[in-house]
Amino acid sequence: MLAAALADHDGALAVAVSGGGDSLALMHLLAAYAKARKRKAPVVLTVDHGLRKNSSRDAKQVAAWARAAGLTAHVLSWRGPAPKSGIEAAAREARYRLMGDWLVKHKVATLHVGHTIDDQAETFLLRLARGSGLDGLSAMRARAPWPVPGFAHLSVARPLLGIARADLRAWLKARGHAWLDDPMNEDTAFDRVKIRRARDALNDLGLTAPRIAAAACHLARARVALETVTQAVLARAVAPAGGIKGGLLLDPAVLAAAPREVGLRSLAAVLMAVSGQPYRPRFDALERLFERIVAGSLGAGATLHGCHIGPAAKGRAERRLLVSREKPRKTAGSLKKATSVA
Repeated sequence: MLAAALADHDGALAVAVSGGGDSLALMHLLAAYAKARKRKAPVVLTVDHGLRKNSSRDAKQVAAWARAAGLTAHVLSWRGPAPKSGIEAAAREARYRLMGDWLVKHKVATLHVGHTIDDQAETFLLRLARGSGLDGLSAMRARAPWPVPGFAHLSVARPLLGIARADLRAWLKARGHAWLDDPMNEDTAFDRVKIRRARDALNDLGLTAPRIAAAACHLARARVALETVTQAVLARAVAPAGGIKGGLLLDPAVLAAAPREVGLRSLAAVLMAVSGQPYRPRFDALERLFERIVAGSLGAGATLHGCHIGPAAKGRAERRLLVSREKPRKTAGSLKKATSVA
């Protein structure tokens, strides 16, 4: 399975290793893969996040295991102030920023991470609990864009998505490889830990990790279909706005004629393209803007996601809207202002 996942990857190999069983197994598997194919050995990146007492010791242990396997390891340290809330999200962003900076500096395009079928199922349940829509519930992709902004040319590879966590740890144990157990994985203050604690009850209901992951994959296929239709709508609805750098002309009639989900996706794609932001605007604000556009009640215009959306200048395109980057806000004494829908 690992060979199939890496068959189209001919660049330098870099792997993120926390010291847990999943990422450590991936480290050894990638090392064996590279050796068998006479490729350069993978480089190991591990992050000392400083959020608990032994994080520095654990990072050093990972580096020692990597060296024992004949690999080069780099310990990347996060020394920012510890967050008082949202620890999981803050630590994740810090990890990916540190590793992203290293990859850019060393001209490596892809980072391999040890996400398993269990992570796939847990992510689905977490997003379901948070009310995510189709995109959020879709499966984690085997290869995906970098998860934090500012690293547009990097990607994340997940070659272990079809393998169970227990199988990887059994594989390590059979070969005498130790791994680290992060005490944060037992802290029920974190939602992911609560999901793991509920696994037995979910299994009894038939909600096993493979079944949940399969449902996420079904949704991923639906997402691909929607994205294909969305591209067709965008081809009819959008044109460059000559003379305005990065601006786009949008035909509201085409947007209104499309199925609502496709229309919303198309509008989000336009805003992302103009603003340069890698994530969609908040759904509630996007939906309010969409309603105003299809109802023809946009008036002088509106702002959202770093964009200004308003009527195109006369003669530029009849009945089209101009979507351009939002200008710096004027002082309180300024005259007409576009309405914010954020």
